[in-house]
Amino acid sequence: MVNVQIDGVWMQFPKGTRMIEACTQAGKFIPRYCYHPKLSSPGNCRMCLIEMGMPKMGPDRKPVLGADGKPEIAWIPRPQISCAQDIAEGMGIRTSSPMVEDCRKGVMEFLLINHPLDCPICDQAGECRLQEFSVEYGNAQSRFLDQKVKKPKNVELGPRVTLDAERCVLCSRCIRFMKEVANDDVLGFVDRGSFSTIACHPDRQLDSNYSLNTVDICPVGALTSSDFRFKMRVWFLKETKSIDVNDGLGCNITIGSRENIIYRITPRENNDVNSCWMPDSHRLNFKYLHNERRFLGPQIKTGSSLAPVEWPVAINRAAEQLKKYALTSSLAMIASARMTNEELFLVGRLAKALGIQKFDVLPRVGEADGILIPADRNSNTSGAKLLGLTGERPGARLPEIAEGVRTGAIKALLCFEDATRCGISETDLAKLESIVTMDILPNKTTALASVVLASSGFAEKRGSLININGRLQRLNRAISAPGEARDDWEILRDLIQAVSGSNGIYMIEDVFKQMAEEVSAFAGLSLSKIGDLGVQLLSGDGKAAERLDADQPVAKTPTA
Repeated sequence: MVNVQIDGVWMQFPKGTRMIEACTQAGKFIPRYCYHPKLSSPGNCRMCLIEMGMPKMGPDRKPVLGADGKPEIAWIPRPQISCAQDIAEGMGIRTSSPMVEDCRKGVMEFLLINHPLDCPICDQAGECRLQEFSVEYGNAQSRFLDQKVKKPKNVELGPRVTLDAERCVLCSRCIRFMKEVANDDVLGFVDRGSFSTIACHPDRQLDSNYSLNTVDICPVGALTSSDFRFKMRVWFLKETKSIDVNDGLGCNITIGSRENIIYRITPRENNDVNSCWMPDSHRLNFKYLHNERRFLGPQIKTGSSLAPVEWPVAINRAAEQLKKYALTSSLAMIASARMTNEELFLVGRLAKALGIQKFDVLPRVGEADGILIPADRNSNTSGAKLLGLTGERPGARLPEIAEGVRTGAIKALLCFEDATRCGISETDLAKLESIVTMDILPNKTTALASVVLASSGFAEKRGSLININGRLQRLNRAISAPGEARDDWEILRDLIQAVSGSNGIYMIEDVFKQMAEEVSAFAGLSLSKIGDLGVQLLSGDGKAAERLDADQPVAKTPTA
C-alpha cells in the first residue's frame, strides 16, 4: 500500500494504482476524454490535469515531516496529467486548486474552438462528455473570432459506424480499442494540427464485428451507430439490464426501449463475463422481435391450415394430443438450450408427467473468435445439462429421434425448436399424427404443427441462464410480448396442469424456488439474489461452486 495525500487528506492505495483512479476512489472525479480504464493511457486530451507534489527531502535524503508527522509536500509549479502516471509514496495531489481549474478551462476552450454547435441534432446529446464538461469546466462564451475548421461529416467508416469528424476531440479511444481489444489495427490519425482527423488505413474499412464498441466509448458524437443514428433521443429510452442470448457467454447488456419498441442494445460492464464490450452481430440481433410475422396468439390446425383460438382451447387441444401418446415410446420431445432454467425445469416436469423418454436439445456450434464469441451458440447449454434435458454431448439423441419419426415409431412430437434443424425432414414431419410446438416466428415445423403456442422473446420475459463458465445470470423483461403471446413458463405451467391436474404456479419466483428445492446447485438462491452481475454457480468441472453466501462466489472462473 502507498500513502498519498489527495486534497489535504492522506489515504492508502495499492501500489501501481493510476493517479486518476486513486482520485476517483477518494471521491474526487477527474474529467477525462482519452482515458479509459480498459485501454492504455496516451495522455492525449490533457483534460485530466492536476497539481502534483512529492515529499520534501532533507540533507539526509529522508522526507521532511510536518507537525502532523506526515511528509511535507514540495508542489511542482506546472500541472501534470493524472491518467498516465502511477501513484508513489508520499505523493501529493490537488484536484481543484486555482491552477487546475484554470488549466481545465483552457483545455475546454481549445477543444471547443472548432467544434460545431450542432448539439440539437447530435445523437450523443444527453450522454455527451463534451456537453457535460463544457457546462462544469468551460466558459460561457468563446473568444475565437476566426472561421472554424470544416471537416468531413457523415463519413461511413464501415457498414455500421458513421463518422462526423468535426465533433472529434482526437482522444484516440477508438484507435486504441481496435488495436488492443479487437486486434484489428485499422484506425489512425491523418493530417496535422487543426486538420487532424480519424480515418481508416488505405484500402481498409471499419468492418470488425466489434466496431460498434468504438461508438460506445467515443466521449463525444464523432462516432455514431448507423443503425441507431437519428432514431431516438437517449433520454426517452427506458434502460433495462439484461443478458445477451446469442451464445454461451451471455454478455451483460442494457436494452434501450420506448413504447414497447427496442431501439438499441449496448454492453454493460461485468468483469467476470464480457468486461464492457460485446460483438456487433449480437447487439444488432433484436429486430426479429418486431417482425410483422410474429405469432400474436395460439393457433390450432383446422383442415389444412392454422387458425387462431383462445388460450384455453389451445392448451386443452395440446394436452389431449400429448396424453394420447403418454407413457409410450411413440412420443418424443426436442427441448431448447436457449430456454431459461425455469423453462427447462418445467419442460422436465412436463416430460415426466407424459413419461417421455426420448428427448434432447438442438446443439448450435460455430467457430470461436478468441475474443467474446465462444463455439457454443446456445445461451443455456450448462442449464440444460444441469437440469437433465441433455447429456454430456448435446444433440447425441437427435439421430435416434429423427430415425423414429422416419420409420413411424414416433407418432407425436413436442417441439421447442424447429425440428427440421434437428435432422428431421419436412416429409418425415408430415407423417406425424401430432406436432405441438412453441415458438415466436413461423418456420418449417410450425407450418406442419397441429398446435402452435405463441411464446415470448428474450427481451419479453424474465428468468435465469448459466453461461459456459458456470455463471448464473438473470434475464429481465424490457418490453411486453405482442398480442396474446405469453411467457414461456406460463404456457408450460398450463400444459403441465392440463396434463397432470397438478396445482398451478402464479409467479416465476415460485418456479425458481421449486427448482432450488429440487436441484442442489440452486439451493439458497432466488432470482433477486442473482443480482445484476450474476453468481458463480458451477465450477470449471461443472460441479456446484462453493459460495460464501447466496450472493457472492468464492472464486471467479476466467471468461472466454
